[in-house]
Amino acid sequence: MSIRPILESRPATPTMEGAGVKLHRAFGFQDPSELDPFLLFDDFRNEHPRDYMRGFPWHPHRGIETITYVLSGTVEHADSLGNAGQLGAGDVQWMTAGSGILHQEMPEGNATGQMHGFQLWGNLPASQKMTAPRYQDVESKEIPEVIDDDGTRVRIIVGEFWGKTGPVDGIAADPQYLDISIPAGVRKTFKIDTYRRAFAYVFQGVAAFADASQPTGILLEKELAGQELNIRDMSGDRTLIRFGTGDEVTVQAGPEGVRFLLISGAPIEEPVAWHGPIVMNTQAELQQAMRDLHNGTFIKAAH
Repeated sequence: MSIRPILESRPATPTMEGAGVKLHRAFGFQDPSELDPFLLFDDFRNEHPRDYMRGFPWHPHRGIETITYVLSGTVEHADSLGNAGQLGAGDVQWMTAGSGILHQEMPEGNATGQMHGFQLWGNLPASQKMTAPRYQDVESKEIPEVIDDDGTRVRIIVGEFWGKTGPVDGIAADPQYLDISIPAGVRKTFKIDTYRRAFAYVFQGVAAFADASQPTGILLEKELAGQELNIRDMSGDRTLIRFGTGDEVTVQAGPEGVRFLLISGAPIEEPVAWHGPIVMNTQAELQQAMRDLHNGTFIKAAH
């Protein structure tokens, strides 16, 4: 067994998207090979409706999948194919844009005005970029959760883990998407197939992730020696941890526990031509997508 090295740990960056939604971006619109097959990850968490109520009005997607996971509040959605619905707390929408779709997402806060969710973009291989669009709307009650003896809880959104399989199926790049909560002071190791690219995103509490250069991790050594954990050395709220190659990730939860997403997938390793919400393999394909948008054939181009 080998611990995955930590290639990078960095805070998510405040930005604005849609019609004026304030959010934090962990990665996106930079080097698409870094976390291939994943292209972008946004954390849209706000305490005040003014920071999210304008939402994400009608916009196109082609060549990718968008994965929306709501923790609090709701998201009303509709698309050019006539689909409409609402995502509530704990729900997931896995949308395969394929050949092209126009849709909108309008968030609404909970009873106290808070809104929190994530959106991940997954790339599609060339063979699937022009497939017919489809939705997989998954209610919270359909997502399996496993609880270990030490209190660790894992929600399995997609992929197999600890003998359970997430409800999303038929997705490119063989992804695994886990929502993990570890109680205070607990140390835990999670297995990840070596062929996958992987990252973690901490959004509640703090934790230390072991690095391959220090097999037990700096904080793990301190904990074993009976020393007090130094929170300054730990990854906290809205932190991205990008891992290198290996088959396990070891985490030491801080004094208040930690909750994070652990996401991995098989790299596609194809050329990327990217403009906003459209991701193709070549500039010619990208230009064709722009022409389709302008001449009204964008959502009729599947083959």
